[in-house]
Formats: sequence, structure tokens, C-alpha cells
Amino acid sequence: MDSTNLFYLIIGIILLQFLIETVLDFLNFRRFNDAIPPELQDVFDQEEYLKSQEYKMYNYKFGLLTSIFSLGLMLGFLSFGGFEWVDQIVRSVTDNSILMTLLFFGIIAIGSDLLSLPFSYYQTFVIEEKFGFNKSTVRLFILDKLKGWMMLVLLGGILLSAIVWFYEWSGAAFWLYALGIIALFTISMNLFYSRLIVPLFNKQSPLEDGELKDKISAYAANVGFSLRQVFVLDGSKRSTKANAYFSGFGKEKRVTLFDTLINDLEQEEIVAVLAHEVGHYKKHHIIINLVLSLLLTAITLYLLSLFISNPAFSYAIGVSNPSFHAALICFGILYSPISEVSGLAMNILSRKFEFQADDYAKNTYHSSYLISSLKKLSKNSLSNLSPHPAYVFLHYSHPPLIQRIRNLKA
Repeated sequence: MDSTNLFYLIIGIILLQFLIETVLDFLNFRRFNDAIPPELQDVFDQEEYLKSQEYKMYNYKFGLLTSIFSLGLMLGFLSFGGFEWVDQIVRSVTDNSILMTLLFFGIIAIGSDLLSLPFSYYQTFVIEEKFGFNKSTVRLFILDKLKGWMMLVLLGGILLSAIVWFYEWSGAAFWLYALGIIALFTISMNLFYSRLIVPLFNKQSPLEDGELKDKISAYAANVGFSLRQVFVLDGSKRSTKANAYFSGFGKEKRVTLFDTLINDLEQEEIVAVLAHEVGHYKKHHIIINLVLSLLLTAITLYLLSLFISNPAFSYAIGVSNPSFHAALICFGILYSPISEVSGLAMNILSRKFEFQADDYAKNTYHSSYLISSLKKLSKNSLSNLSPHPAYVFLHYSHPPLIQRIRNLKA
């Protein structure tokens, strides 16, 4: 396929993805006013329900605006030589292929983030503020952006440099070496993310001695789960929304509870949430997800190795000098439909894992406490209680609340 046909294929993929997402969002929007299922009647009172409807409506309209902006930006960049312009800037600075790649993606990534900054600001300080979720400050917002860019430059730069170097050194076989370093990076992040990355953005403290810690320790001992420490993260400095997550494996495994979760839930409900997270570990979900992620990465890199040297891939996005970085942009867009399919499969598996973790909590603790915790968390985040099935199928990594409650009551 020549570069012209590739160009039109790229445009077609971008437009088709936009159309599908817009239709899905609209279908979901049409369900906003559906009657709440009987099992969820106690989540919202009438005033809170109306507030949740308004919150969903704001986010729907805002999401439509941002997606139209992103579509116009991408089509404009492709149609009016945006990638060629960036490529020429990079080539005027250096002729080193690794530095060119780093500068090329650095300019695009940070430039794109800057263009989307007003939308991000509006989301945080207007929408989230209006509905009482935002606790961030402008200073913290800016610091988060700067730290994010620093992580992008440091970690992304190292990975990208290694991949380009392997490509120049080994040619088409580069994907094997690239897979090796990405696997090493992914495993390291799974092991040490909470130790190395989280402290850059949040403060983590061991859960203080007391009744809650005693109940957690008793539960962990009862199910044979070695848990050295539970950490509390100061999520309240950014948002009132609550969360908990499990990270690492082996000696590096840890459970992290947001301080907002501790404030919102009763102690038994917190233990139930922790039981759900322990269920993920006991069912080996973390390892399975890691292996599948690396398998998908291997497939992606192998396909990339088949096409990356084809000049038509660079020409298709309007770049006059074929290069690794230009072809990578083209490949990324062309590969996106496959990525959507693999993402869909991972979401289906993830929803299955959530049911399994819920079942584990039900069988080793109390389903009633997990049900009440899920209802409280949904209420406090004004979540959608009646999402469209098609939207759930394609986008949800967790089952809707109603499905989880019916499963827990089964």
C-alpha cells in the first residue's frame, strides 16, 4: 500500500473511532434518566440523584467538546503538515537519530499536553469544584504537570532511546530486545511503583495502630495473607473521591488505602474492601494481567518490526524524510483498531476478575459490608447507576454496581 492510501486509511480510522465513541457516549447519555434499579434505591436520595444527573450531564457535554477538539487537532496536524513541521525543527537541532526521536516525541507530547491544559484546568477547577470533589490548588495542579513531564522525559526517554538504539543495532530483530527492556521496566514498576513513583505525588504513611489495623491484621491472618503494612495515601489533597489499590507481589506486595476511603467507610466496610483486594492477589490476577500485558506488547512490537522500515509509513503522515519516529506515529494510528480489540478483551477479563475478587471477599468476610461500601463509594462519587450495556461492554474495567450487588447477593 502506498503512502496516499495509507494517509486516507489513517483518516478513516480516526473518523471511525470518533464516530463510535460519540455514538457510545450518546447511548450512555440517553440512559441518564432511567429508573434506578430497586437494589440501588438507597444509594441516592432525590436531591443527590438530581445532583448525580447534573454531574453526568456536565461531563457528557464536556467530553464531547474535548473529543471534537482532539479530532480537529489531529486532522489538522495530518492535513497541514504538522508532523513535517516538527520533524524539520528536530532536524535543525541535531542529526543524531536517538536525539531526533526524543525531541520529536517530546515536542508532540508536551505540546499536546499544553494545548489540552485549559480543558484539564476546567475539568478540575470548574466541574469537579462545582460538585464538591476538587481539593487541589492551582499550585498543586501545576506541580503535578511539571512532575508528570519530568517522569515522561526521564522514564519515557530512557525506554525510547533504548528501543531506537536496538533498532539501529539489530534491525528487524530489535523487537526482541525492546520486549526485554519493556518487560524489565514493567516488572520493576509493578514491584516498586509505590516506593519510587507515588512519593513524588503523594504522601504515604503506615496505617496507625488501633482498632482498624487490628481488624485488618486479624483478617489477613485468617486467610493466610502475609501483610507487613497497610499504607494510607493522602488522596484528600486532590479530591474527595475514595479509592484503594493493591500493588506489587512477593515481599513487595502492599495495600494502599486513600484517606478519603477511611473517612467515608466504617471499619468493617474497609476490611471488606481490603478483602476484595486480597482476592485479586489470591486469584493471581496481578500476575495474569502482567503476563497478558507483556504478551500484547510482544505482538505489537513484532508487528512494528514488520513495517517500521517502510518509507511509506513516514510519507503517510506528511514527513518528507523517512525515519523511525515518523513511522512509529503512523504505525500507532494504524494499530489502534487492534489495540481497541485487545483492550476490549482485557476489559472483559478485568470484569470477570472483579467478580472473582468480590466472591473472595464474600466467602472470607461479609458480603453485606462490601455491598454497603460499594454503595457509599458510588454515592460519594456520583457514579452512573444505569450505564448503557454497550458502553459497559466496551469501556468498563469493573462491572456496573448493580451487577456486582446482584452477584454478591447470589
